[in-house]
Amino acid sequence: MAKGKIRILAASDLHGDSKLTKRLALRAEEEKVDLVVLCGDLTGFKESKELIKPFKDRGQKVLLIPGNHDSFATTDFLAQLYGVKNIHGYNAVYGKVGFFGAGGTSDLPHPGHVSEEDLFNILEKAHSGLAGIEKKVMLTHMHPAGGISEDVGFKGSESITKAIKKFKPDLLLHGHIHETFGTEDKIGDTKIVNVGRDGVILEV
Repeated sequence: MAKGKIRILAASDLHGDSKLTKRLALRAEEEKVDLVVLCGDLTGFKESKELIKPFKDRGQKVLLIPGNHDSFATTDFLAQLYGVKNIHGYNAVYGKVGFFGAGGTSDLPHPGHVSEEDLFNILEKAHSGLAGIEKKVMLTHMHPAGGISEDVGFKGSESITKAIKKFKPDLLLHGHIHETFGTEDKIGDTKIVNVGRDGVILEV
């Protein structure tokens, strides 16, 4: 942890691909990250019993949230099984950085569906535990309204944009829109990254 900064490997939309998580866990080790962040859609296309295991085998700390393909119960089960943190509606602090999140999406009738009203309320609840923390990272699966991912035809969440403007996180990490994986955007002073399947390395 260099000079109080947290080094993160963030990825999303694993869709049950344990070969991918093995590659990501190896990259996290090689890049000497402090924390792995998984922004939802952990399951969905393939089903793997050892999806999170590669990270745990290497002793890596993991935060995760559900996506639209993940039921909230399945995400809780994975977190408990592997001893990692599901911060859907919760927060976690590493060093001087506070993380808070809300998974699921409001745009699709999938297992991880959540209403726009609930999405904002969940983010508000999660953020409420970070009083006094100046540097904050917000995790969502869905993309915000008014961002790059809307340019390819997918309406974003007004509640996520509202939360960005109210809570002013330094960083928003999300997934969901495959067409814009790896892109960066900004709303106000908040940097927005669609982290995607290949993952991104960030320092905060």
